[in-house]
Amino acid sequence: MLHHIATVVLAVDDHEPSKTPFYICGGILALWAVTLGFIGLRSETFPATKSAARGVMGISVLLVAVAAATALITS
Repeated sequence: MLHHIATVVLAVDDHEPSKTPFYICGGILALWAVTLGFIGLRSETFPATKSAARGVMGISVLLVAVAAATALITS
């Protein structure tokens, strides 16, 4: 029963890997981008410090890299 549910939900197939990790990472990246856009439009001083700017850039680069990696792995 559990195997059948996993097959339906995760699209487990012997011939094609599941694209679910890519969809999750892409969704997180899109949510991050929308959140940054909203905060950036509402605040004149976003990000407030250089270290905050580096943190935002670091997280953004990491999310893009993970989304690209999952896209390549699941293709």
